[in-house]
Amino acid sequence: MNDAMTDGLAVPKIVDRSTFQAELDALRVREKAHTREGDAIAAARRRLPMVEVDGATPLIGETGVVTLLDAFEGRRLLVAYYFMWHAGRPAAEQCEGCTFYTSQVRELTYLHSRDVTYATFCQGPYQESMRYRNFMGWEMPWYSAPRESLEILLVGRRVGMMHIVCYLRQGSRVFETYWTTRRGVEAMDNSYRLLDLTVYGRQEAWEDSPAGWPQRAKGEHPYRTGGRPIAQWSRLAAGYSDDLGTGGQ
Repeated sequence: MNDAMTDGLAVPKIVDRSTFQAELDALRVREKAHTREGDAIAAARRRLPMVEVDGATPLIGETGVVTLLDAFEGRRLLVAYYFMWHAGRPAAEQCEGCTFYTSQVRELTYLHSRDVTYATFCQGPYQESMRYRNFMGWEMPWYSAPRESLEILLVGRRVGMMHIVCYLRQGSRVFETYWTTRRGVEAMDNSYRLLDLTVYGRQEAWEDSPAGWPQRAKGEHPYRTGGRPIAQWSRLAAGYSDDLGTGGQ
């Protein structure tokens, strides 16, 4: 008998292979319909109109002040993730959600092969946030967006919220073609996608799960453990410094 059946956790009923396959086949019909609907939504997204944005909007990068146009790195398309930031606060207090999603963005060459640049626009000071980027071992292009630039780039939206914004460049002109926030940023995620395939799912209280399925303790943040964003622990264990130069460590 396996551990899952002896450790007190509820488990699905046990059936024979043909019964299991029949129920899986029925679910597969719904999964395929969901995939087709996702394709249809993506097709509609490609047909959205666009709005012009000032390509000269300043950002701060490795070499100093650059522009939104520079962030394209010569490519036609740009996907920018707007990273929330708590200025002057230590690494343990930085945004756990942004850390969760950004930690899953690694290989960018597939985007580059489609003429797409990916970059992080941090909504905080450059030097602090770059120290955090280096602590976390991230390698994507990283910029700081000053408050006055955020007012231009996120016009009508909440500054200080995590966003994905997509841009198109035509020569020196820049256009915004799509944006999302909240659960829309799960487009960057694979961990939840894989957890959704498992019998216990994400193990969060809002999920529709059978009685007895494991869930994180009430009040426990899905992206934090031990007072830190979860992804920080492996970096600390590997000996990387989380000193952001804020004096608040």
